Amino acid sequence: MLLGHELRSRREQRGISREEAGNRIRASASKISRMELGRVGFKLRDIEDLLKLYGADRRTIKEMLEVAKESNKPGWWKEYGDSLHKWLTHYIGFEEAADQIRIYESQFVPGLLQTEEYAREVIFNGVEVEAVAEQRLEARLKRQRRVETDDTMRMWVILD
Repeated sequence: MLLGHELRSRREQRGISREEAGNRIRASASKISRMELGRVGFKLRDIEDLLKLYGADRRTIKEMLEVAKESNKPGWWKEYGDSLHKWLTHYIGFEEAADQIRIYESQFVPGLLQTEEYAREVIFNGVEVEAVAEQRLEARLKRQRRVETDDTMRMWVILD
């Protein structure tokens, strides 16, 4: 999504329409829109061609191609497949890109702060299939470890 936002900003700064950008990479305006919204993967050649069209220098192109390579890699949460809700996988993706998380919770201890025992009770009471619950618990604990070990991450929490 960050790469898409950067592409959109550069396109708009140059006054280039989605149609013109799409023609440059042999694609439609709707594909450009999906790329800019982060809804599709990126082909490195397309990114390079668009950045050249938008007047980016070599250093910027190289940096953006590295970002594109990283964005095309599946996130760690993909290994949990269908056991995680689709909305949660999007949320985890945002969480991974964030350097600051702010949480307000009025009824539960937030997932990132739950002990394993607490998380087990919350997750297992809401899921009928034990294997799915185990995967959800494992994913939650993995999210917690990421936040705990990231020295640049800041988390603000308000509990009622």
